[in-house]
Amino acid sequence: MPVEIEKKYLVDKKMWNEAQKGKSNYYRQGYLLTEAEKTIRVRATDTEGFITIKGKSTGATRLEYEYPIPREEAIELLDNFAISEIIKWRFKVEYKGKTWEIDEFLGENEGLIVAEIELDSEDEKFEIPLWITQEVTADARYFNSALSILPFTKW
Repeated sequence: MPVEIEKKYLVDKKMWNEAQKGKSNYYRQGYLLTEAEKTIRVRATDTEGFITIKGKSTGATRLEYEYPIPREEAIELLDNFAISEIIKWRFKVEYKGKTWEIDEFLGENEGLIVAEIELDSEDEKFEIPLWITQEVTADARYFNSALSILPFTKW
């Protein structure tokens, strides 16, 4: 059974803007279903498409099934079936042996920057970059599915 163990953190905008980032990818991400127990997401990048089913979060852990689909089909699903969407730039940064995914949100979530790290266990030890501020793993407002319904700028 595929499991995702992921922690989320807020990012200090000034320090992040001064950091070495590398290349980013544009993500258009929409939800076909958003419930507390499960979400079904479709994502289109510049070159790829994905459909993802996620289970209920327990701590930083949840079931996750993700499958590549043709980009054109991802866009069709987003255009015809998504009930809510977010858009963002995603950066991947290697830091002390771990990959951090940093999302700079656009649209109604503009101004929000969230970093995620995937772990092998909830108690795995890792070093936190200087541009990280506070952990928000347990705050459901920062779930991408929640941000698609109640954007950051409307809190």
